[in-house]
Amino acid sequence: MKAAVFHSPGKITCDTVDDPKLKAPTDIILKVTSTAICGSDLHMYSGGIPQPRPMVMGHEFMGVVEEIGTEVRNLKVGDRVVVPFPVACGSCYFCNHDLPGACEHSNEENYGPEGGIMTEKGGGMFGYTDLYGGYDGGQTQYVRVPYGDFGPRVVPHHLSDEQALFLTDIFPTGYTGVMWADLKGGESVAIFGAGPVGSMAAKSAILKNAGKVIVIDTLQYRLDQIKKLTGCETILWKDAKDVVEQIRSLTEGRGADLCIDAVGFEPERNIIDKAKAVVHFEKGSIKVVEACLSAVRRGGKVSIMGVYPYNYDNFKLGQIFDKGLRIQAGQSPVHAIIDELLGYVASGKVVLDDIITHRLSLDEVAKGYELFDKKEDGCVKVVLDPWK
Repeated sequence: MKAAVFHSPGKITCDTVDDPKLKAPTDIILKVTSTAICGSDLHMYSGGIPQPRPMVMGHEFMGVVEEIGTEVRNLKVGDRVVVPFPVACGSCYFCNHDLPGACEHSNEENYGPEGGIMTEKGGGMFGYTDLYGGYDGGQTQYVRVPYGDFGPRVVPHHLSDEQALFLTDIFPTGYTGVMWADLKGGESVAIFGAGPVGSMAAKSAILKNAGKVIVIDTLQYRLDQIKKLTGCETILWKDAKDVVEQIRSLTEGRGADLCIDAVGFEPERNIIDKAKAVVHFEKGSIKVVEACLSAVRRGGKVSIMGVYPYNYDNFKLGQIFDKGLRIQAGQSPVHAIIDELLGYVASGKVVLDDIITHRLSLDEVAKGYELFDKKEDGCVKVVLDPWK
């Protein structure tokens, strides 16, 4: 079969690989009908997160059930399903407490309570390094999906693949950043990053009746798109101080009720930012987190949805304490919320596929990664067809 294979930073190609096989009676084999490139995939592509061996990429995918294990009860061959990006068993302590990303059984070799940089990580994820279980991902024609009765959800017939595809990751992730803040209606929400997750966070904030939604990005074309789709206010990032001042001016001087980091540890950086990272023996930057801490009001909330796999000195704990902030970070508990979100999509309360800018065949995956990484040709979201 064809698959997008990571070989080394900057090198992901469409290769011919062996078809997957059932390894456990709870597995299913899925014929992938639609898949996408995620911002998290770029962390491997850039070398920001190490991966020593070739791996099939991708954790945003859906398709048709091709084969089922003998203990799968909730699915049958021919079902069209969408698959959450975490690999979770559905029976351990954390799965039973709506924390599938911390599944105790899906990352046997590298799991642990510490949450270290290279050891004791969380549960498994599709196509996201050996540190998270080493599972082949879904940028391919066929994929093995463990725990078939817990993760995959059957998609209503009236929804197209593209309408449902982003239930895998970016919609749940953007929604989670809003959900954690428990909005009551009328709040101001500042979202850093107008990429796919930031776009979904903006849609989610509007869904939850936020009074003012402000999206910040370094690229005007991405801001133009999200403004067109949602009507939100936008700020072009020139420097952090200017952004914070603008957010305060839009919120009666107080700052936003909620700030969401939808960027992560690899923001656009100048030479001074890069030099600071070298001096502190750090990889990437927490400049977006720092902007959130400044832009949020006293007593406000910060949701960190961007990936941060490393530790950083000079973290502004004093500022957090003085302002009385509440911060939550980590992966979206997709399994716990996907049914609710599927309901929003099925009923037409939220539209997901309008952020797609590029549709390519799987054979063109190298081009897709380059466009997405370099943000060329107005690229916001790339969807791949494994059978085109």
